[in-house]
This record gives sequence, structure tokens and C-alpha cells, in this order.
Amino acid sequence: MSSVDKQLENLKAEITNELPRDISVSDVKYEGPELVVYTRDPKRFAKNGDLIRKLASKLRKRITVRPDPDVLSDPREAEPKILNVIPEEAGVTDLDFHADTGEVVIEAEKPGMVIGRHGSTLREITQQVGWTPEVVRTPPIESSTVSNVRNFLKQEREDRRRILERTGRQIHREQLSDDEWVRITTLGCCREVGRASFIVSTPETRILVDCGDKPGSEDVPYLQVPEALGSGANSLDAVVLTHAHLDHSALIPLLFKYGYDGPIYTTEPTRDLMGLLTLDYLDVASKEGRTPPYESEMVREAIKHTIPLEYGDVTDIAPDVKLTFHNAGHILGSAVTHFHIGDGLYNVAFSGDIHYEDTRLFNGAVNDFPRVETLVLESTYGGRNDYQTDQADSEQTLIDVINETYERGGKVVIPAFAVGRSQEIMLVLEEAMRSGKIPSMPVHLDGMIWEATAIHTTYPEYLRDDLRDRIFHEDENPFLAEEFNHIDGGEEERQDVADGDQAIILSTSGMVTGGPIMSWLRHVGPDPDSRLVFVGYQAQGTLGRRIQNGWDEIPVNDGDGRGRSNTLKLKMDVETVDGFSGHADRQGLENFVKTMNPRPEKVLCVHGDERSVQDLSSALYHDYNMRTFAPKNLETFRFK
Repeated sequence: MSSVDKQLENLKAEITNELPRDISVSDVKYEGPELVVYTRDPKRFAKNGDLIRKLASKLRKRITVRPDPDVLSDPREAEPKILNVIPEEAGVTDLDFHADTGEVVIEAEKPGMVIGRHGSTLREITQQVGWTPEVVRTPPIESSTVSNVRNFLKQEREDRRRILERTGRQIHREQLSDDEWVRITTLGCCREVGRASFIVSTPETRILVDCGDKPGSEDVPYLQVPEALGSGANSLDAVVLTHAHLDHSALIPLLFKYGYDGPIYTTEPTRDLMGLLTLDYLDVASKEGRTPPYESEMVREAIKHTIPLEYGDVTDIAPDVKLTFHNAGHILGSAVTHFHIGDGLYNVAFSGDIHYEDTRLFNGAVNDFPRVETLVLESTYGGRNDYQTDQADSEQTLIDVINETYERGGKVVIPAFAVGRSQEIMLVLEEAMRSGKIPSMPVHLDGMIWEATAIHTTYPEYLRDDLRDRIFHEDENPFLAEEFNHIDGGEEERQDVADGDQAIILSTSGMVTGGPIMSWLRHVGPDPDSRLVFVGYQAQGTLGRRIQNGWDEIPVNDGDGRGRSNTLKLKMDVETVDGFSGHADRQGLENFVKTMNPRPEKVLCVHGDERSVQDLSSALYHDYNMRTFAPKNLETFRFK
């Protein structure tokens, strides 16, 4: 008998001993980080709401209780009883029964009403029918991504359970080494922006944090070195993804092409956005005549292997590592990632990309932890002069630019990331039109912006508190304002917009590295009355950075499908409006460290160009007397 089987046998005995005599335990299994307890008495279990909480506290494990498949009631009898328990206002749109696990997935417009106060309605459902309810939100704006991901995971339930059971056994295996040390190896995004990737290793465990591309470049992370995949992709125990932007997520599916078969830990919205953005990444590559690095099948593999975690949940991901995600304030589902290593041995936090202050879209980044000895900190705007304009001033500047352009009969073209910046700008425009600060006019959303917005409305609990409340009231959902128009008719529709009256155009890609923005430059670029407005970071080497620096003759594809390239003379004015970036500026980064509780002993400044990381590293050393580093790629730091 393996050590894990012995452990499960002992746990079963301990749980049986703790439970009242009239509640039986038929099986105990690990599924990913959770301990799943199967019982023939789910209704009795549900009557005592404190039982699971007490067990979880005593065993120090995340516990899920499921009915033994033998005792399940017929779904046709269970369905009316479930609907009778749930208040009608919850807006149930679907019930899906899974006999293999005894779960019923309830899709509803208002999940909170299905859950009830402290889970009371969920317990009532189990008491009535024995099935274990799982609740998901019906997207207020229909999202093909959310729908496809949910359907795919439903089809792959059996395979997914095998993955979870295998992962659970890996997490809870006995430790093999008596040594104690912690190392971080940098595989990308050091003294550069893009291709974020790190290895956290201990004698027991190797974890990959992020695996992204580099905008405007073919460079990829140094995955083939011995510390990473050099000894085989399955030498990794886990992959952790901080957020879905391609400079952090684009090459996650590539790991499965190399043979990785383990878990990816991230938040639920990040999982969905990763699917959306990586599939688009493949699509753009093939349209531009480049060979994509992996097939779409690998994106599905990545989604199937994802174990979503919520902010604040402390989760075992290896025998000697606990992981906790916290809100990073950057984009939907973005996470500051905290690793607790060993039995109190060492703590490392990766900021991922952060925004320290609240924005219209998100609450600001969390920087309060039980312990942190080392912080790996993004430094995108870490340069000594990288101070962004106050958000209210930025919004006023944008409003002024729009009004001036409107008065001269032009159009405002805004290149923006589909995820994050676009929704932030949409909220500014919706309020400005509603309050009469700018004239009401069409706001055309091109590329993946509409689909990304639909995903935002599926996960309002990840948004700023007041925005979440507005989305819950359908008549107040700002993303449903009548001015927003989803461009889905291709070149013909774009030409009609270009020939029409004043309008605002929000289009991907945010750094002008391809996608529909190239078409808008062709259609609107030669118009001197129109304006191109940058609202986000333009990385070195991207066309966006070059235009920002004064290029007015740019290479563009003809748009005739033959891939021929011409030079286009830009006659539209070019503006940069700071303050909308999803990244903290220099002051925000310093404040994040200054107010961090506890303050770390060491900081590694990464994810910024050479000047930015060295400026920030130097400032943190001088101001707070902490050890700071501006590492190069392929450096390894030992911390214990």
C-alpha cells in the first residue's frame, strides 16, 4: 500500500470517528487540493451545517462532501424539488445532473440567492434531494468563451477527475528529502517587458510561474534550460498563472506539446480569458503567415488541467508548498501570488502585474500577507520619471481630446488591450455621455473587446464593489449602454464607419502589433481631422512605441488577403493619455512596497526595461534599506 493510500485510510477512520453514528463514510479521495468525502447519508450531513467546517479545521484540509452514487434520487424527481427550494428571483437558467460525482450544476442569474446566507439554501437543497449543488452564474452578456469552456469541461469530466486524482496524490505524497532550500530561476522578463517566466524550486518541488511571449519580438522564455524543461516537462509539479495577458500566458499551452500533464493553478476568469487570448494568438499568427507554436488542441488541454482558486484560499499545491492568490488590481482575475514554503521555512510573493490604487474597474492590489521574505516585483513603470497622471485628470484629458476631435468632424481611434483597458475606457465613455460631458456618439468595439467584456460581466465578484452592484441590476449595467456597437462585419463595416459621422473606435491590438487596429489605421490614418489616442503601455520594439515616438510612415498590409505590405502616411494626430494603464506607476510601486505588511527583506525588480528595473531597485534600496536586485534572465537566487 502506498503512503497516500495509507494516509487516506487513516483519514477515513478519523472522519468516521468524528461524525455522528448515523452518518457513514463510504470513500475518501484526493481530488487536486481537496479531500472528497463520499457518504450514503448526504441529507443528514447537510442538516448539520457546522460538520464540514469542523472537519476541515481539525484535519487542516479543504473538504467537499458528495453523495455515494448508489443513494442518488432520480434527477426527474430531484429537479422540481430543487426549483421549489430556490427563490424564483434567482433566475435559474439550467440544471445539469452528474451522477458520477453526485453533483448538480445550477446555472442562475443571481448565484447568491441559490447559495443563501452562509450556504443555507445549498444545504436545504442537499437535505431535500441528496445531490451536492454547485452554482455558476448565467452571463448577463452572452459569452461564447464562457459557454464553450463550460461545455468542454462538462464533456471532459471523467478525464478531468483522473487528472485531479493524480494531482491530489502528488500533492499529498510523503516528502522525499530532508534538505531545506528555496531557489528562484529567472527564465524571462528580466530587464525587459514580456515573456514572463520563473521557476520556484525546493528539494521536493518545481513550480513554473507564468509562461508568456514578448510583444513585438520572437523571443520566448528560456524553457530548455535544466532548471525548467531541460529534464523533461513532467519534472514540473505545477504551473501557476498570475493573469491572462499574453506576455504571461501565451506559451502555457506549449507546455502540453512538450509533454507536461500536471495542474495549472489560476483564477476562474483567468482560465476563461487565457482560452480566449491564446486561441486569438494562434489565429493572428496564421493570418500573418507565421507558424503557430502549438495547435488549438493544446489550449483545450491547458483548460482541462486548470484548477481554479479564489482570492484568499490557502491551497496545498505540493507536499511542501501552499499557494494563495490575492487581487492584483491589474485585469480581471489577476493575482498577486503568495507561496508559503515548507513548515514555515520561507515565503515568496510574485506581484504579477499590479495596480495599487482603485480604478473604475477594480479594487487596488492587496499587499497584506501573514509573512513574506522575498517579493518579485513588476517594474514596468519603475523609472524615476514614470509618474502617471492622476486618473481624474487623465479622464478629463481624454474627454477634451474627444470633444476637440468631434468638433472638427474627426474620429477618435484608441488601440487598447481587449482585457482591462478597453472596459476601463468603456466605463469612462459611458459616464461621460450619460452626464453630457461628451456628445452621445457610437463607440465601435473591434477585435475581442465585446467578448472580453461579456466575460467581465460573468464574474462581477472580481470587479470593484460599486460596479458589481450596478451589473447585478440589469437596467444599470454600464456595459449595455446603447452607444456601444460590436463590430462583427469585417472590412465592409469598418469602411462604413470610416465614411460615416463622428465616432469613437476602440480596437485591438493595444500595442499596434497586428489585429484590426491595422485596418483602422488604413481607413482613418490618412484623415488629418481624426486622432489616434494611446491609453496603455507601448513596449519597446512594437509599432505602437514607434508611432508614439514620431513615426508617421508605417508598414501596413493591403487588406486584400494577399499579404502584400505597403507604406501608409499617417496624417491623423497622435496623443498619449497617461493614467489608464493597468500597471502601477513609480509612486504606486513604491507605495505597494512601503505599505506592504510585512515588508519583505529582499525585492527582485523584473518586468521592466533596463532603466526602469535599475531605477526602482536603487530607490527601494536607498529609501527602505532592503536588499534589492535587478536580475538578468537565467540567474538563480537561493533564499534559504
